[in-house]
Amino acid sequence: MIGTYVLRDDLHLATPPPHPSEAPVHNPNPLATTLSPPSAGTKLSLVVLSPRQQSHSRLYRVDTRNSTRSQIPPSIQEKLDETNSQASDAGSHSANGVAPSPLEGLHAPAFGEGNPLLSLVNGKDAKDPLKRRKPKSNIIKSNSSFVSRVIPHEALSKRLQEHSPNGLYAFANVNRALQWLDLTSPIKEEHMTKILFTKAHALCHDVNRITKGSNHIDFIMGFSTGDIIWYEPMSQKYARINKNGVINGSAVSDIRWLPNSENLFLAAHMDGSLIVYDKEKEDALFVAEDQATATEPAPNERERKVFLTIKKSVNSKNQKTNPVAYWKVSNSKINAFAFSPDCRHIAVLSEDGSFRIMDFLKEQLLHLYMSYYGGMICVCWSPDGRYIVTGGQDDLVSIWSLEDSMLVARCQGHNSWVTAVAFDPWRCDERNYRIGSVGEDCRLLLWDFSVGMLHRPRAASVRQQRGSIASATLKVQRSRTDTSTSRLRSNSNLTSASVDEEETVHPVEPRARTAMLPPVMAKTVDEHPLCWLGFEEDCIITSCNNGE
Repeated sequence: MIGTYVLRDDLHLATPPPHPSEAPVHNPNPLATTLSPPSAGTKLSLVVLSPRQQSHSRLYRVDTRNSTRSQIPPSIQEKLDETNSQASDAGSHSANGVAPSPLEGLHAPAFGEGNPLLSLVNGKDAKDPLKRRKPKSNIIKSNSSFVSRVIPHEALSKRLQEHSPNGLYAFANVNRALQWLDLTSPIKEEHMTKILFTKAHALCHDVNRITKGSNHIDFIMGFSTGDIIWYEPMSQKYARINKNGVINGSAVSDIRWLPNSENLFLAAHMDGSLIVYDKEKEDALFVAEDQATATEPAPNERERKVFLTIKKSVNSKNQKTNPVAYWKVSNSKINAFAFSPDCRHIAVLSEDGSFRIMDFLKEQLLHLYMSYYGGMICVCWSPDGRYIVTGGQDDLVSIWSLEDSMLVARCQGHNSWVTAVAFDPWRCDERNYRIGSVGEDCRLLLWDFSVGMLHRPRAASVRQQRGSIASATLKVQRSRTDTSTSRLRSNSNLTSASVDEEETVHPVEPRARTAMLPPVMAKTVDEHPLCWLGFEEDCIITSCNNGE
């Protein structure tokens, strides 16, 4: 059931003009292809400092048996003989302010477990979880040329004391500005702190859900210059990582804290690299380690799309300085990545239209898929980890099954590039899912699909046991590496005898064999292209390129 959506708040965050020291580029040739500085529109992170207790809230699902059946697209209606399971009760909000995932609490090894050089030793800080490490420099008093201006609210301390523990903070980056907002305030657009940077555009950011508390938030932000800022807004302290691109000089297109880690985060750079940094380590000029030379790709087009070059492994004994790990996954720009709910896998999207699934704990490439055409832009995992949804320049939302290692459906309805996708965790259960997407056509679309009517493989040598999130991927093994190629293959391991290995590269599924799902709702929500989407229990939040 869709219900009625009405506009509740419309905030405009002023987009800062170029810094005075950055003279506009005069281009007398209208056909020139001079690249402008990268920008990412308005990206948000929502933060709840304390879990909101909603012990009686329920996960909503589409009821395919009652009178609303006619409102559901026929392509995703369940068959009448399929079980109509009851909606499950949802507990309190998880640490990041969303409905708990069925995988919440599932144990996964820590990244780098087994390498004693990565053991976190914080001295007396480790004994007191309420006393977190903070960056060293005060950003308000900073004389760095990287920071142009910091504008804290005149009554910041008072507002922090009065902030409700169940309230909602938001961090928003737009061009060269970062704004920290209190969405529970009567004047939501009145920032807690606003930071203007000199020439660098903030492209992405993330909040550490493990370390956040009433008096501490660990915040990281990636820039068009390759620099990364670790910022603690309560104390206004900050540190600069990968300063002047000492490790990698290309722009940071996406950044995330590693699951369940207090100090490690992963940054995607636009040269096709994924790099793990430690917020507390010093930087050093990076030189690829010796073992990387044996995994360089062969010089043909197909190998360039497949290779995974480990320039520095997490198991390296050289862990005194950043980076902790360095992987080259593509020769094309990485647009986005997302961690799976089981904290073992990562989905990586590239501008060349490739979509990779990696076991980042083992540093292995498991699967590689390709779009119909154009680059892939955005990605998210279902709350149970069974499905991955992507959007891109083919104007389609695509649904992939990790369990079946295949594309299961395309969602057609956008008129331009799809820029953000997200699951609504309050309207997902074990069989039915709600997806939202936004795009450069200025529209918000909602999609419903059920497991029963998804396209399944027509033939399979072995039917995987349902319900096992990694049943297919656990069988994927890395083949032995020779000196000329780093191609990864999956070994079926069906018998004790040797069998032919099957490549991890999956062919593009023909449109005629792919289920096409129409949206259940489409609405123009702004006059500017949209670039971000988030679900809360009682609302949907979107943002656009110009600061709204």
